[in-house]
Amino acid sequence: MMVERAEDEEKWLAAGIAAIQQNAFYMHRALDSNNLRDALKYSAQMLSELRTSRLSPHKYYELYMRAFDELRKLEMFFKEETRRGCSTIDLYELVQHAGNILPRLYLLCTVGSVYIKSKEAPAKDVLKDLVEMCRGIQHPLRGLFLRSYLSQVSRDKLPDIGSEYEGDADTVTDAVEFVLQNFTEMNKLWVRMQHQGPAREKEKREKERSELRDLVGKNLHVLGQLEGVDLDMYKETVLPRVLEQVVNCKDEIAQFYLMDCIIQVFPDEYHLQTLETLLGACPQLQPSVDIKTVLSQLMERLSNYAASSAEVLPEFLQVEAFAKLSNSIWKVIEAQVDMPILGAVTLYSSLLTFTLHVHPDRLDYVDQVLGACVTKLSSAGKLEDSKSTKQIVALLSAPLEKYNDIVTVLKLSNYPRVMEYLDNRTNKVMAIVIIQSIMKNKTCIATAEKVEALFELIKGLIKDLDGDLHDEVDDEDFKEEQNSVARLLQMLYSDDPDEMLLIICALRKHFLTGGPQRLPYTIPPLVFSSLKLIRKLQGRDQNVVGEEASASPKKIFQLLNQTIEALSAVPASELALRLYLQCAEAANDCDLEPVAYEFFTQAYILYEEEIADSKAQVTALHLIVGTLQRTHVFGVENRDTLTHKATGYSAKLLKKPDQCRAVYACSHLFWVDDQDSIRDGERVLLCLKRALRIANAAQQMANVARGGSGSVTLFVEILNKYLYFFEKGNPQITAAAIQSLIELITTEIQSDTMSQDPAADAFFASTLRYIQFQKQKGGALAEKYESIKV
Repeated sequence: MMVERAEDEEKWLAAGIAAIQQNAFYMHRALDSNNLRDALKYSAQMLSELRTSRLSPHKYYELYMRAFDELRKLEMFFKEETRRGCSTIDLYELVQHAGNILPRLYLLCTVGSVYIKSKEAPAKDVLKDLVEMCRGIQHPLRGLFLRSYLSQVSRDKLPDIGSEYEGDADTVTDAVEFVLQNFTEMNKLWVRMQHQGPAREKEKREKERSELRDLVGKNLHVLGQLEGVDLDMYKETVLPRVLEQVVNCKDEIAQFYLMDCIIQVFPDEYHLQTLETLLGACPQLQPSVDIKTVLSQLMERLSNYAASSAEVLPEFLQVEAFAKLSNSIWKVIEAQVDMPILGAVTLYSSLLTFTLHVHPDRLDYVDQVLGACVTKLSSAGKLEDSKSTKQIVALLSAPLEKYNDIVTVLKLSNYPRVMEYLDNRTNKVMAIVIIQSIMKNKTCIATAEKVEALFELIKGLIKDLDGDLHDEVDDEDFKEEQNSVARLLQMLYSDDPDEMLLIICALRKHFLTGGPQRLPYTIPPLVFSSLKLIRKLQGRDQNVVGEEASASPKKIFQLLNQTIEALSAVPASELALRLYLQCAEAANDCDLEPVAYEFFTQAYILYEEEIADSKAQVTALHLIVGTLQRTHVFGVENRDTLTHKATGYSAKLLKKPDQCRAVYACSHLFWVDDQDSIRDGERVLLCLKRALRIANAAQQMANVARGGSGSVTLFVEILNKYLYFFEKGNPQITAAAIQSLIELITTEIQSDTMSQDPAADAFFASTLRYIQFQKQKGGALAEKYESIKV
């Protein structure tokens, strides 16, 4: 059925165009021969094709444009006729003899345009006559196009300030009256289209009306371009008349489109000065009108106007724009009880943007908008609609982007209340946005109170919210979220140690409620933040008598011990061991021997009870040895105990090469350069000899397992340790021992059973070159090396 209708329309359009072209041909021939009567006759016949009711608006427009082009040529002929002495009044009366009213009025408008241009009569009289005569066409489609033609031919001939048609008898008021009258009639015709035809074709009619809306809106555009329409005239005449028509037409499509036209066409300054009138019309519109879009566009324009220049801001204050907009939005939301949450949130988001542009210093206004939003959201509960949550994120992001300072945002009491209505996933997204804002602007949060407020906002990242257990979280996303929280900690800092301790306690409280999954990400930065505070406190007298809350290294170390212990629930024993060792080193720097010993003890317990993987054991043991070697706080007994334990662990590693490396690493525990009390040459030599025995055993095992000697890499590594202690002046490490080891390695390399290992050979050759270099360098060291033959 639709296909047949479309085909029929194409035929009717083609027939109409053919008839226009045929009559236009005869009209041109008559014009060429200056035969006015025949020209009018054929032009009337041509225009009769516009009387059709068969075409859709789209097809009718094509037909109209063909006729319009020909009418422009006819208008030029009329101008020539008047130049040759033909009376415009006679022409004006002559065209009224056309048989049908539609061709007659098109011709009348065409001659009327020439009549005004000739200035033989006041423009206002001709315009009034034309706009009144056009009432003769009440068919909506034909009437709209006729009046559109009238608007088109008259727009450059309206009496306006600075126009050639302005005079004593013709003023801009006459032009405004003409345009308003034409607009009113066109709108009535446009609205009437909605009520013609069967109800089943409602959607089709609405589509057709949508295609025709610009014909009506052009009138408002003309009004907006008139120089004489100043603020007073706009306020007293134009806006009230236009709004009266908008409200009285009671048509959803017309009201939405015309309100949008008003906002887009007229200057921002006019909107600001007539805000009360414009907003007063909003509650009077049909409930189905998308008022949120209208108001949002109005507030967007006013926001941009405010942002354009600081000089216009006093105007906003003078007219109390915020109060009027806020009140209007409240009335609209109250009147439209069925307005979806998305609509209300969109309105508040636009109002917030407006407030941030116009009143950035009025946090009470910003909080008031957020509070109104909370009131509306309270009736909806958690938002599940993605569009609504997206709009909430935009609402919450606006203050962050404006102030670039989370500390300012934290002063808004209703900000966290709005976030409560986000679903868990979007809550996390918003928390990430907040953290990114802090990091981007390098905002320092310097009090525990503000940290608490901040963590209330980002709690979706800190702990599982209700319902999180049912949400599947991607591992990569989870890691990125927790890394964001970890990065945030560097921005939570106070120069006041007592305040910093309160911040650390607040962070610890929140992190320990985050569950075992989060602890490996959040505990390390907390520990290092605490250690940073401890190092700052190192210069302070530990025995100062102060308040209970006063920060001291001992108190912080106690907190750290309890905090790292929480990692055992994860479990994350390797991470916990590293953190214990970091704390032990910090306690060493503070000369707190019992504290350092306790941290080492905890690290050893973890090594013995929790770390079972051989690779992890090797890594952990080297960390223990390295940390213990750097400590200086221990007395003889405690150091011996810890050192003995470490050397004992090294001998129990699974793989012989690992054992060997751990044992020779332990030799450093008995010889520390900057501590004269820790220089036990015999224990060093014992460790190195033991390492040699293990290396030899490892080579023998390789021979048994693979049928050939293993690599000499371990021997070369031990040789380098001999050289190190030889240079440091260990009397137990002699040149003879080094010579013996060099010969052993050389023999092994030359052995037929030795498997080829280019890396080991290069390592040994490099070591020999080093010895040769030291011999050639001269000085006391060269004398020591002199007896070593390479």
